[in-house]
Amino acid sequence: MTRFIATLIALTMASPALAASGPFFSLTNTNFVVLISFLLFVAVLLYLKVPSMLGGLLDKRAEGIQGELDEARALREEAQTLLASYERKQKEVQEQADRIVAHAKEEAAEAAELAKADLKASIARRLQAAEDQISSAEQGAVKEVRDQAVIIAVAAARDVIAKQMTATDGNKLIDAAIADVDAKLH
Repeated sequence: MTRFIATLIALTMASPALAASGPFFSLTNTNFVVLISFLLFVAVLLYLKVPSMLGGLLDKRAEGIQGELDEARALREEAQTLLASYERKQKEVQEQADRIVAHAKEEAAEAAELAKADLKASIARRLQAAEDQISSAEQGAVKEVRDQAVIIAVAAARDVIAKQMTATDGNKLIDAAIADVDAKLH
C-alpha cells in the first residue's frame, strides 16, 4: 500500500497538470479527467485484488524457481557423488593395473631366472655329453692303439718265432694246442 501512495505522489508531482492553465479541479480540464480515470482504474485493480494475485503469481514463480534451484543443487550433489565414485573407481582400477604390471614384472623376472637355470642345465648336459664323447673317443683311440700294438707285437713275434723255430718245435706246439683245446672242450 505504501508503494501505491508513493507511486501516486510521484505521478502527481511529475504531472503536466500543474503546467496547465485554468482551474485544475474541473471536468473541463483533461488532465484532471485523466487523473480521475487513472485513480478509478487503480481502485478497480485494488478492489479486484490484482496486486495480491500478481504477488501470488510472483510467489508461485519464486517457489518454482526455488524448487528448480533445489533440484539443481540436488543434481549437483548427485553429480559430485557420481564424480567421486568414478574417481574412486578410476583410482582402484589404476591400483589394480599397477598390481597387474608389478605381478607381470615379477613373473617375467621369475621366467628369466628359470630360463637362465634351464640354460645352465642345458649347457651342463652338453658339456657332460661332450666330455663323455671325448672320453669314449679317448678310450676308442687307446683300444685302437692297443689293438695295433697287439697286431704289431703278434706280427713281430711271428717273425721272430718263424726265424727261430724249427719244424719239430712247431709240431710240438700244434700238438700242445690241440690237447689244450680238447681238454677245455670236454
